Amino acid sequence: MRFEAKLFLAGVLFFVPVGLIYAAFSHGEPVGSAGLPLVGGLVGMIGGYFGLLARRIDRRPEDDEHAEIAQGAGDQGVFAPWSWWPLVLAVGAALGFAALAVGWWMLAIALPFGVVGLVGWVLEYSSGQHAH
Repeated sequence: MRFEAKLFLAGVLFFVPVGLIYAAFSHGEPVGSAGLPLVGGLVGMIGGYFGLLARRIDRRPEDDEHAEIAQGAGDQGVFAPWSWWPLVLAVGAALGFAALAVGWWMLAIALPFGVVGLVGWVLEYSSGQHAH
């Protein structure tokens, strides 16, 4: 997590000065003048969290400059290749974004897809053949 912390903290060094320069040259335009420093603060919080997390967990191969690719082998997490729930959730999200362009009435169609897809994906391992 050390690399991720450095990456996000580098964003602070970019967004805050750019936000201040933008505020000086835009003659008080409020959206960009507030938004860019706020983005800098957001990436600073994420980078700070990753920095604190890097202290608590063991070093990963990604954090070692001299690591070999083989050191990162093994399980990388849980993945369910048979799951249809991400597709249901994607249909809900696609319909929801289409509702912004077509009409707000489409949200009534998109919301059930999104809720059912999200709940199904979260509870996938709590029922049926793969319950634990």
